Amino acid sequence: MEIIQIVGLGLLATILILVIKEQKPIFAFLLAAFTGLFIFLYLIGRIEAVISMLVELADRTGIPTVYLKTILKMIGIAYIAEFGAQIVRDAGQESVASKIEFAGKVLILVMAVPIIGVIVETVVNLLPGGS
Repeated sequence: MEIIQIVGLGLLATILILVIKEQKPIFAFLLAAFTGLFIFLYLIGRIEAVISMLVELADRTGIPTVYLKTILKMIGIAYIAEFGAQIVRDAGQESVASKIEFAGKVLILVMAVPIIGVIVETVVNLLPGGS
């Protein structure tokens, strides 16, 4: 199973990081960052499969792809912001990590505004006396 390989890699990296951290803290940080990046790149194929399935589902149901693309971008922003914040936290910079997470939330909100507008417009049209 893939999760066993990922957890094994994580445990091995953790042990190496703990050993190296005392002598060379910068190398320990780099090892942690590269381990996270490797795991992310390992999962890209799975992410692509999910995205293609969602696009196919949207095509079959008639949902405009612009909405699906926007939602996928929002999810991507959330994952990237979390990943970046965790790397920065590993370096001991909690305040910078919080700013990365905040920026991700603001960008998601900005991207959500058009979708929220469509939802509000649809609800208003469904109400009796709506335009």
